Amino acid sequence: MPKLVDDLTLEQWRRLDVLHVLEKLGCYAKRDVSFIPIKAKDTLRYHVNANGAECELLVTGPKFWDTRREKGGGGAVDLTMHLFKLDFKNAVQLLRSVLSSTPAGPSVAAGGTIPPHGRR
Repeated sequence: MPKLVDDLTLEQWRRLDVLHVLEKLGCYAKRDVSFIPIKAKDTLRYHVNANGAECELLVTGPKFWDTRREKGGGGAVDLTMHLFKLDFKNAVQLLRSVLSSTPAGPSVAAGGTIPPHGRR
């Protein structure tokens, strides 16, 4: 049985910044500028709407923690599975469609919001 995604692509997806993935998935994310991190000083808090569901994410690079569901992970696949309640196979298919022709890396300023997909 062939793999759903090759190891190189999976490793690249694991390193993608959460904000970049949120943008590509068409999620709305607004940074909470009043948030002061306790442990990791580069952690940011975002209020996110993904497919009509609201959540509050603590974000540090490719890692995230959903404060309301008390669950987190790292990388694009974990984030996609978590936000859209998908299994691995469907998360990979969604990521392929939104990341296939885009450069890797964050494209949103750390202090801004991420507009819904298609709105700029």
